[in-house]
Amino acid sequence: MSATAAALRPAEANDPACAHCGAPTPRGGRFCCTGCAAAFETIQGLGLGRYYRQRVLDPDRRAPRPDDGAPRRDLTAHVVSQPDGTQALSLAIDGLQCGACVWLIESVLARDTRVLTGRVNMTTRRLRLVWRGAAEDAAALVGRIEALGYRLIPFEPGALAAAQDRRGVELIRALGIAGFAAGNVMLLSIGEWAGLMQDMGPATRALLHWITALLALPAIVLAGRPFFASAIAVLRRGRTNMDVPVSLGVLLVAGISLADTFADGNHTYYESALMLLFFLLLGRVLDHRARFRARATAEQLLALRGAMVTVRLADGTLEPRRPEAVAPGEHVLVGMGERIGIDGVLEAGETTLDASLVSGESLPVAASAGAAVFAGTLNLGPPITIRATATGGATLLAECARLIEAAEARRGRFVLLADRIARGYVPVVHVTAATAFAGWMLAGATTGQALLIAAAVLIVTCPCAVALAVPAVQVIAASRLFRAGILLKSPTALERLAEVDRVVFDKTGTLSEPALALEPVAEADRPALQEAAAMAVTSRHPLARALVAAVGPVAAADGVTEHPGQGLSCGAARLGSAGFCGVPGGQGSELWFTRPGHAPLRFGFVERPREDAAAVVATLARLGLAPLVLSGDRPGAVERLARAVGVAQWEAGLSPPGKLARIEAMAASGHRVLMVGDGLNDGPALAAAFVSASPASAADISQTVADLVFQGEHLAPVTRALTMARRARRAMRQNLVLALGYNVVMVPLAAAGWVTPWLAAAAMSASSLLVMGNSARLWRVRW
Repeated sequence: MSATAAALRPAEANDPACAHCGAPTPRGGRFCCTGCAAAFETIQGLGLGRYYRQRVLDPDRRAPRPDDGAPRRDLTAHVVSQPDGTQALSLAIDGLQCGACVWLIESVLARDTRVLTGRVNMTTRRLRLVWRGAAEDAAALVGRIEALGYRLIPFEPGALAAAQDRRGVELIRALGIAGFAAGNVMLLSIGEWAGLMQDMGPATRALLHWITALLALPAIVLAGRPFFASAIAVLRRGRTNMDVPVSLGVLLVAGISLADTFADGNHTYYESALMLLFFLLLGRVLDHRARFRARATAEQLLALRGAMVTVRLADGTLEPRRPEAVAPGEHVLVGMGERIGIDGVLEAGETTLDASLVSGESLPVAASAGAAVFAGTLNLGPPITIRATATGGATLLAECARLIEAAEARRGRFVLLADRIARGYVPVVHVTAATAFAGWMLAGATTGQALLIAAAVLIVTCPCAVALAVPAVQVIAASRLFRAGILLKSPTALERLAEVDRVVFDKTGTLSEPALALEPVAEADRPALQEAAAMAVTSRHPLARALVAAVGPVAAADGVTEHPGQGLSCGAARLGSAGFCGVPGGQGSELWFTRPGHAPLRFGFVERPREDAAAVVATLARLGLAPLVLSGDRPGAVERLARAVGVAQWEAGLSPPGKLARIEAMAASGHRVLMVGDGLNDGPALAAAFVSASPASAADISQTVADLVFQGEHLAPVTRALTMARRARRAMRQNLVLALGYNVVMVPLAAAGWVTPWLAAAAMSASSLLVMGNSARLWRVRW
């Protein structure tokens, strides 16, 4: 049986460990998956089996044991107990440099039987850890990763932002040192080069070499600290990362130059070592800034959740608290210009709110007593009082942060491809550099020349561009969509959206407004409409709410009694169905209002298309995505709305199983369907579709099964998500081609001796910046 075939067999609890990663394998097989089979065969083919077994497959060699007396950190305060009994912890990783680091950490965690999820996000440098057991096990699990040379700290937005700021300052300081020293050493080198053509004496040349050494060596030590510290930390624990070959390259160049200085040689390469560090640091600084921008959206959400709120107590006193300390039902005072920290209902006052963070709508919205407000919304008007309905992790803002984090942390097809490419880089880099050194020595080159070529190979083959190729696109696309009011819930939603060839809409609440609209009322009947609205204020019936919404703020009438399923009464006045009001007949969506001495008055309601529904349908047609309406409503109502928005194909009277069967039939015929729905009856169809979307006003079950949820009152997020998905797929493919093409071109050139170490550093940094720059174009996507 081949390794690939064995990898495809189902695993069982008593199966042996995978020969590559140690996970349970199918009975009779050596590997748990095709990826492990391919990686194992590659490593064996390179003759690196022993290296792999000693350095990677046995991560417990130096890991502290529970009984070894090693000090343990108490992380239980940061552990979150899940409803299913598992424990979860989010950690920030210091020292994460490349895709090989991600693979190493995840491989070690996968071998622990307690761990259910151990996922590292390369772009945000965040580890999401879920395990089965006690909260106290966190210290042991974290210890396994720290034994690899990484430092893990609980993920806290404030502390993480401060740490990132310090990291940025350190990188800029090192960049300044490298740039200053490189410029001065280059000036001294110009004098040396000019002297070679003018019979410079050996004593003068030696003096210039020593002055250059005194200036360059301290600068190399100071500017190279970010790389040297990381390399030393992992080597002490018997590991390696991409800072090891980079450090070796710098030290090789500096060592060769120092040896030539002591030997009074004709050439030194201090300027190459400094230029190498300068370009590497320049790439790190720009990459650090690009990553910071890419992860800013989710971290801003988490930071907003931590802002203090002001609680008004029963005796009128004000008490500042953290949002999670506010209990539902308590009253929170929000001043002008202050951001709301809890979900709730506006108790008193009228104001204007900036809800762009929540809904994606750029225009401020008016809010009055009774309006629902959400955490993250900015109060632009006078102070208001809010009665809390959800706080802490139960708010919409917290859910947004969780959805973004989940979308970033999980993996799609392109991510798995990039990870598979990056994971074998470190041993391959070392073998390639050693082969280049040996080949040039056999070809008659001097030891110094061969070492310089090996250093260039070590530097030019850094897999940073490959590791960033897909995560950078995913994070930027998810952040860009969130700012447009679109939340991605599935890790593969972007990839599947890009492949959609058919779009199906539900009618009610999706193509149409969630609430019915009141038909025009004659001016002479406006006073009666006001009276009816005063009665309807106390009811939660959809038609009553639509009536009140059409009239606007109105004081509630006294003595109103609700008769379930019939209507409202207030003295002799009645508001409700035709039968309840004593009116013969009656049809459609309507309310009747009767009072003594007045003729019965009918208030009719119509289903109104969403404001931009027709424009969205036209855009989908231009994209080659013919829309279809599937509805359970009456044929006349469905046809009327479909014509209003420009949809030519529609089907009415469908039950939930009928919608499901229709979606499955389209899938069987080869279509990849995007289903957009909001009702309870849309749940099965949403789950069966290739990819699905729901508005924020949808039923809970629809939002649960949907791959993305969009905010606001418009349908434009549907076309925006499709546009972004297609752009993101194109950017992922471009990034992988750029990253792999760079290595295909540069590695042979470096091995052939045509690339100096400093030029290798410039090329390596340029490849990473090219990938980040190509990904950053998604910020400028126009809707």
